[in-house]
Order: sequence, then C-alpha cells, then structure tokens
Amino acid sequence: MANHKLIFTGPVGVGKTTAISMLSDIPTVSTDETASDMTRRKKPRTTVAMDYGLMNVSETERVHLYGTPGQERFDFMWDILTEGGIGLILLLDNSRTNPLQDMHFFLGAFRGFINRTGVAIGVSRMDLHSQPKISDYYQQLQGFAKKPPILEVDARNRRDVSLLIQTLLYSLDPGLANSDG
Repeated sequence: MANHKLIFTGPVGVGKTTAISMLSDIPTVSTDETASDMTRRKKPRTTVAMDYGLMNVSETERVHLYGTPGQERFDFMWDILTEGGIGLILLLDNSRTNPLQDMHFFLGAFRGFINRTGVAIGVSRMDLHSQPKISDYYQQLQGFAKKPPILEVDARNRRDVSLLIQTLLYSLDPGLANSDG
C-alpha cells in the first residue's frame, strides 16, 4: 500500500480542520482545546498539536492529511508534522488584516520543506473581502524560487479542497495529469 502525507498550514481560523474533515474517509483526529489567548476572539477552540485525516485514493494508495496549529507558539509541531511529507497546502483568509503578510510568514516558516517538496495556496473568504485579488498574491511572489499555484477555495467545500490538492500533486509531478488514474 502506498502512503503519502500532505500538510495543511495557515493562520488560526483559516479552515485547516474543516478542510481535512471534508476530505477524510475516517473520523478526523483533532487536538482542539479551549482558546486561552487572543485566538478566543476568533473562535472558542483551537488546534494545539495537529489535525489528522485519511483519504483513500484507491485500494492501494492513501493520503494522510495533517493540519498544523496556526499559532506560532506551537511552531515546534511544524517540523515534526512535515517530516516525510510530500507537499504543503497553505490556506489563507482574505478577510484577515494582512493576508499577504500571512502568506510571506508561512512561506518563510516552511521554506526548507517547500524547497524539498512543493506548495499550493488556497485563499478563502474572497466572497467577503475581494481585496487582495489572486493576482496580488502572485505579484507578491516575485523572487520566490517556485511559483506555487494559488486558487480561491472554500474549506467547507470538498470539491474546492480536492482541486487544491490535485493542483499541488500535478505541480509536484506533471506526469500525473496524463496518467490513467
């Protein structure tokens, strides 16, 4: 059985837990605890270690889905969770104060992992805040070695999240787009 591992990351409240639960073929494992800091203003509970789900691609292939905590104080988990991963899904919330700064922060924090693998970026809540536009995100990537795909997504929509993962996988191995599977 072929097992693969994808990592979901991004700021607090962006939808990592939701995205993983939309895709998982098993009940997800979550380490949510009561928020005890400023995160409490966004949501009552927050991930402190990881989220985990499993997606069965075929009878012989599975993708393990791991979500990182969004708070920087739990960043020690980031290196642990990325070990053995094949790629990163970065989720951003367009309604946050500075989502472009969030993008730069997470791309920097995961730079080593991204350089060894790849990244796809999903931007949510563009229906609530139309600025910045997807083109603005691309413009901010000037000088970034790998130009990752950037898609508008709704973490509550299985099709959106699945398309984001497919885009990442195709960017890692363009031959997948022409495979029979």
